[in-house]
Amino acid sequence: MTESRATLEGGKSAGQAWSWLRRDVFFFLIALVVIALDQITKQIVRSNLGYGETAFENDLFRIINVTNTGAAFGILQGKTVFLTITTLLGLGAILLYYLYPPMEHPLLRAALGLQLGGAVGNLIDRVRLGGVTDFIDFRHWPTFNVADSAISVGVTTIVVFFLLDGTLWRREEKA
Repeated sequence: MTESRATLEGGKSAGQAWSWLRRDVFFFLIALVVIALDQITKQIVRSNLGYGETAFENDLFRIINVTNTGAAFGILQGKTVFLTITTLLGLGAILLYYLYPPMEHPLLRAALGLQLGGAVGNLIDRVRLGGVTDFIDFRHWPTFNVADSAISVGVTTIVVFFLLDGTLWRREEKA
C-alpha cells in the first residue's frame, strides 16, 4: 500500500492529512509574517522617533510616531480594557471561521490569516504599551500601521469574495 493511500486515525489518508497541514501552515505563516512585520516596523518607529516626531514628510505622506489608545479612526479613546476584550472575541471569531466552512477557499484562508496577524499585532501593543503605535499618515486619512493594513485588506478580500460569490475563482461545470 502506498503512503498516499495509507489510512491514518480518523479515516484520513496521508494525502488528506498533508493537504490539511499545508493549508494550516499557509494560514499561520501569513499571520506570523504580519505580526513580525508589524512589530518590527513599530519598534523601528518607536526607537528612532520621539512621540509626534516625523522621519519623512511630503505633501501627501509622512512617517510619524503616534499612539492610538482607541480603535479605528480614533474612536473609543482610552477604552483599553474594552478594546482588549473585544479583540480577544474577534480573535475567537477568526479562529472559528478558520475551522469551519465556508472559509475553505485558499484566498479566504489567506484573508483570515491577514486578519489574525493584524489583530494579534495590535493586541501586543495594546497589552504591552497601553495603546497601539501608528506611523503611516496620508494626512487626509487616520494614521495607521501594518496590522491595520492587514486587517483592512483581509476584510476587503472576504467582502469582495462573497459579493462576487466566488464565481471568479470557481470553475462552473458544463452540462
